Amino acid sequence: MPKGYWVAHVDVDDMVRYKDYVAANAAPFAEFGARFLVRGGQKEVREGQTRARTVVIEFRDYATAKACYDSVSYQDAKALRDPVSTGDMEIIEGYGS
Repeated sequence: MPKGYWVAHVDVDDMVRYKDYVAANAAPFAEFGARFLVRGGQKEVREGQTRARTVVIEFRDYATAKACYDSVSYQDAKALRDPVSTGDMEIIEGYGS
């Protein structure tokens, strides 16, 4: 079964307050078995435009990726992120098994 992924591109306006979101998302990510593949880091944009920060999170499957996002515990964490950042995020099914 293909894995599920969150792919996010984010601009953070207040890194101090954003760290509250990072602390709060630890519990739902642990609960749903999330694994960070990319979390910020050095990058070079070769085509098009993107935001300052890129995050890729892997889940055991697409359904689990969606369930994590929809969970009360993640939505509570997201409420801390929304006022201090702007972003684009998609949940996507991986290729193959």
